[in-house]
Amino acid sequence: MKLHHLAASVAVLTLALVGCDNKSELKTPAQKASYGIGLSVGKSLSSEGMDDLDAQAVALGIEDALKDEQRVADEELMEAFSFLQERAQERMAALNDETARAGADFLVENAKRDGVKTTESGLQYEVLEDASGAQPKLNDSVSVHYHGTLIDGSVFDSSIDRGEPIEFPVGAVIPGWVEGLQLMNVGAKYKFYIPSDLAYGAQSPSPAIPANSTLIFEVELLDIPSQSVEDEKDTEAAD
Repeated sequence: MKLHHLAASVAVLTLALVGCDNKSELKTPAQKASYGIGLSVGKSLSSEGMDDLDAQAVALGIEDALKDEQRVADEELMEAFSFLQERAQERMAALNDETARAGADFLVENAKRDGVKTTESGLQYEVLEDASGAQPKLNDSVSVHYHGTLIDGSVFDSSIDRGEPIEFPVGAVIPGWVEGLQLMNVGAKYKFYIPSDLAYGAQSPSPAIPANSTLIFEVELLDIPSQSVEDEKDTEAAD
């Protein structure tokens, strides 16, 4: 995280702390909105490893600013920001390494289970319900229902929970999905176990998915609503 990003986040956090204390009942809309700002920024900072900020010191800083006072010199503040940033980066690197190791260990054990198949790329899949419908190709669009979890069972996304399937081009998703979908037939339900390098790798798409995560998806292929021109020609030739 850049220093100016950290400073801006802390500045927003201080606004949420003005006029509040631990005994605040948070009754008024302004109090609730202020709390929500602080909660949101706090979660964001924590997700980036900045979880050792002192809320009372933050409140003291905004109080001094309102009085046009300053207890710590700018140079010391910049040194402190740099220190916290380095600590946050070290913590996140350690966490990312642990996530990667846990995912690799999980896949090793998972590959031993009956019914789990592993492709050359490292994708693991399990056929929950087989079917004999058409198979999608790379340039097709598909309609699916899915339920996505981390290896600890935490749900990060689910069209099933939302009650609405999703439609997208096969080639527009993560590599594990691109490969896995082309193994399926319409009407089938598979379970994908996707190594991090076939998912999002070191990049976290959301706080719900830590970097280097191995992902698990239950996927039901509902339809191929948009076939590529090549697929249509193949179908016509078969007829």
